Amino acid sequence: MSTHALPARRGLPSGLALVVFLLAVAAVAGVGGLAAANASDTYDRLELPAFAPPSWLFGPVWTVLYVLIAVAGWLVWRQVGVDRAMAAYAVQLVLNACWTPLFFAGDWYGAALVEIVVLVAAVVVTIGMFWRRQRAAAYLLLPYAAWVGFATALNASIWWLNR
Repeated sequence: MSTHALPARRGLPSGLALVVFLLAVAAVAGVGGLAAANASDTYDRLELPAFAPPSWLFGPVWTVLYVLIAVAGWLVWRQVGVDRAMAAYAVQLVLNACWTPLFFAGDWYGAALVEIVVLVAAVVVTIGMFWRRQRAAAYLLLPYAAWVGFATALNASIWWLNR
């Protein structure tokens, strides 16, 4: 075994674990997809700030981010197994899954804003915990943190403009 290879945790082969992480993140994306069935129409109906991106951009951006999120989780799991960092990772995934139903399915822009602020905090905590365990994983989450930060500003603007 090379010094760069890491052992699989708890008997689960590393490749299978990566599939599990990808499926978990795909489930989060699926919840968002179901809740956002009419997202493009809703988004186009809203009063938007000047910095709002076109609705078609969200799908490609989130696809890339979800892959990065899954790989980051898998890298930490390979390094340390299941620990507090993985609990933080799970919390941010749940929060991620909750935002879209609040914003698009519920049209609850204020509640979605509160929720996304908590999501940003959870992502930052996860990055901090990942940094101490597996730096590459922390780096992989930086674009996610940046996008969620941007989405927070967008959510706040939409809430303000559409009250």
